[in-house]
Amino acid sequence: MKKKINTICVQSGWQPKKGEPRILPIYQSTTFKYETSEQMADLFDLKANGYFYTRLQNPTNDAVAAKITELEGGFAGMLTSSGQAASFYSIFNICEAGDHFVSASAIYGGTFNLFAVTMKKLGIECTFIDADASEEEIQKAFRPNTKALFGETIANPALGVLDIEKFARIAHKNGVPLIVDNTFPTPINCRPIEWGADIVIHSTTKYMDGHATAVGGCIVDSGNFDWEAHADKFPGLTQPDPSYHGLAYSKAFGKGAYITKATAQLMRDLGSIQAPENAFLLNLGLETLHLRVPRHCENAQKVAEYLQNNPKVAWVNYSGLKDSPYYELAQKQFDGGRSCGVVTFGLKGGREESIKFMDNLKLACIVTHVADARTCVLHPASHTHRQLSDQQLIEAGVQPDLIRFSVGIEDADDIIEDIEQALQ
Repeated sequence: MKKKINTICVQSGWQPKKGEPRILPIYQSTTFKYETSEQMADLFDLKANGYFYTRLQNPTNDAVAAKITELEGGFAGMLTSSGQAASFYSIFNICEAGDHFVSASAIYGGTFNLFAVTMKKLGIECTFIDADASEEEIQKAFRPNTKALFGETIANPALGVLDIEKFARIAHKNGVPLIVDNTFPTPINCRPIEWGADIVIHSTTKYMDGHATAVGGCIVDSGNFDWEAHADKFPGLTQPDPSYHGLAYSKAFGKGAYITKATAQLMRDLGSIQAPENAFLLNLGLETLHLRVPRHCENAQKVAEYLQNNPKVAWVNYSGLKDSPYYELAQKQFDGGRSCGVVTFGLKGGREESIKFMDNLKLACIVTHVADARTCVLHPASHTHRQLSDQQLIEAGVQPDLIRFSVGIEDADDIIEDIEQALQ
């Protein structure tokens, strides 16, 4: 039975057998018992499936990862301790010292810093490009040692919409996978694999959790990228791994090679596992994702239209507005044209006026977060992106006066009334 996405949110992942709990249990155990030494040895050699230490895998986590994988239409998935860990693992799983990858420049500030600074210290270089540039212009960034192309479906906080089909063409022309961060639309609004993406990541901390209770991340592999066809580019997946007795992931696990390596090698060595209790909380959020996301988008559309018509507002960026440069692409890629619940805008008077406005909000709270049930607001240039230079801010699509307004699921009239009184 092929389930529709609403049913997947509620029913997929945990499949209880006779006499087992109907609700996904929290397997709050670091270790798992076996009856013979050989059984344990087979697990360590990846010859058998099972659990032996929660740093690598845990039944609660795997059930939730399976649900997200089904939502995205992928082949295999894994949870990580945070969205930032998912971003790091997604690249580091196929790149090593001396390698290079290409990324859209308009991405979350923390990811930009990870790619530009931290990964450079590991010997992995990133070239940033304008996602809206032509295919010919983006192609110039590729090198013989390029291993991946990365972008965000909806850039945080610039809100540019990624042309996934264009990026997929460029990536595949160069024999590398396309990795897409789909945090803002969620699979309720967009499934990048259907548009050609190979690997999808999420900060599950955002809409998926929905309640600002649990930090987490997820990586989903489509299983579509042929690592063997590009064996020379990806020796970590196609050549024997000395830390697993010469096992080659692509040969031993086929479509499951990428996630198996990320679990057996990266999670083993780096340990960014999601706590089982956080996975349990994440699953509770996923059960209502299909209800919450449309409400976020409906409210955000009303807020964006109100702001667009307010004389104190200098500009508004939301792909649901018909004059948005991303309107047509959003109508094409997103279910019902819905993008997300985040709106960005600036006020006449510039940066200082924007900060003053935020300080006067009463219902919307200033928090270092986005995309949960409550309306919240942030000034990226002062907060999430403050580590970037002015030039890097512009490249990331962050104007000095940009207000990131994450519209919650409260009554839209109350949200707009709060904006109105703060403007006054």
